[in-house]
This record gives sequence, structure tokens and C-alpha cells, in this order.
Amino acid sequence: MYSNSRFAVSVHVLAYLAYKDGRQTTSAEIARSVNTNPVVIRRLLAALIKARLVVAHKGAHGGFALSSALENISLLDVYRAVEPADEPGLARFAPNSKCPVGAKIEAILRAAFFKAQAAMEAQLASLTLQDVHQQLKPVCSGRH
Repeated sequence: MYSNSRFAVSVHVLAYLAYKDGRQTTSAEIARSVNTNPVVIRRLLAALIKARLVVAHKGAHGGFALSSALENISLLDVYRAVEPADEPGLARFAPNSKCPVGAKIEAILRAAFFKAQAAMEAQLASLTLQDVHQQLKPVCSGRH
């Protein structure tokens, strides 16, 4: 559970590639949809390629496309591809271990955060890019 937008932007990128229905799409075109710089998109695409969710094709008519059917890509796959694996909320947490509260609070929070993370990941695992696409389909025009 992080406060950056990598996950949301990555889902947007994949939803846009789904919308393009297999046609090669440039990072510049995707960036216009996301309303960000193509460099940001290329960084995320690199992580999505590494996770084998996206494929890249070089050349004059190259670009990016989904590597798999929409129903085979879960939102958990996307989350794990782009989010850091460190523990949420505890990266810079260093309570005073000589204090009775400080000595125990980290373990208590770690357990609570673990349960929350597990619940979120279970929910993301139950949703696929197909689910996102189905919700977008009625509100997106037929033009690409």
C-alpha cells in the first residue's frame, strides 16, 4: 500500500494497450493518454516487459503490445511488476526501543500492515485486465 502512482499508471497503460486491440502503440501515444512524459511511460513499460506483461517490437512500425490475453493478466501481476517489495509504511520507521511503546509498536504495526497487504493483494488477484477492459468498453469510443 504505497502512495505513488506507478500501479495506477501501469494499469492505465495496459488498459490503453487493450483498447488498441493488439496494434503496436508507441510510448508517446500512451503518454498522451496518461497525460505524462513518454520517459515515465518507458520506465514503467520496462518493468512491464521484464514481468512479461508487455512485449516491445522495434522498427519503423514498432511499439508495445500486451503479451497475453486480457483474462491472463491480473491486477496483482501488475502491482508486483511495478511496486517495490519493501514493507509498506515501515521503511523509515525507527521508534525508540528504550520506550515501552516504541519497543513493541513496530511488531504490532507490522502484523496489521501484513494483514492489510494480504487483503489488498487477494482483491487484486481476483481482478484481471479483462475486468478493467469490460468496464471501459461502454464508455470508450470505437475509434483508436
